[in-house]
Amino acid sequence: MTIKNPAGKADALLGAVQQTLFIPLAARARETRRKRPVLRDPKAAELIASIDFDEAKYGRGVGGWLTVLRTAVYDFWVRQFLAEHPAGTVIELGTGLNSRFERVDNGQVHWIDLDLPDTIELRGRFFTDTSRRRMVPASVLSDEWLPIVTNSPGPYFFVTEGVLTYLPEHEVMQTLTRIVARFPGARLALDTYPQRMYEQQHKLAEKRGIAQWQWACDDPDSLRRLGLRLDETATPTRPPRALRRELPPGYRYLLLPVINPLLGKRFVTLSLFTVTGPAQP
Repeated sequence: MTIKNPAGKADALLGAVQQTLFIPLAARARETRRKRPVLRDPKAAELIASIDFDEAKYGRGVGGWLTVLRTAVYDFWVRQFLAEHPAGTVIELGTGLNSRFERVDNGQVHWIDLDLPDTIELRGRFFTDTSRRRMVPASVLSDEWLPIVTNSPGPYFFVTEGVLTYLPEHEVMQTLTRIVARFPGARLALDTYPQRMYEQQHKLAEKRGIAQWQWACDDPDSLRRLGLRLDETATPTRPPRALRRELPPGYRYLLLPVINPLLGKRFVTLSLFTVTGPAQP
């Protein structure tokens, strides 16, 4: 349940992992206030101003601009999908308080925002279901949301941003295998973090008292064995070429050329897959 605190802000009664949604939310709100932002997300600014959260834990990360660039890559891939399939369905797995729909809506797309019940309860205070958009309170590990997707128009694009790394590896494999079995031909975008970054995050999480990652993956192409074809990879510091051309000059000519050689895929890899169907024995 979400209640109001004395300051008039909504209290977010969320689990430890769910609270990490404030990391990208705060980053998007800060980016929106820039003169030349990578993306504009006034909804994020509204939410940050309306919800009471621990800013010391979740609102001041020095890598917020990396999080924003990660989001921008996913927005770009979703727009590419909608250019080909304007009335298809996008499924946000672990949607948190993301407002990607507001950023990319073309007036035809169908949308499913999936997350745990406590997150959807909070989300429901700021977002509303429509004929094309639906919030679903369920775990990605359950089967209950699968028929909801099936009943929405295809083709399908599954997006899971900053979510799977919080699941143990066997649960990640279960989730992906379930999608592969039910939605051949679908697109899937996800991020993977190498073992070295995984270990660094554990140290940071212990220091700040936040949820620790549970899954590391050094090679996203290893997911091919599940029935996923790797079509494209990117990083926040080296986004797709067409997206790079759209970035503000400060990012394009100053920040990324300096940071990419230092981080690159050592931080995170963003991967775009096509579901080819269940792997053959």
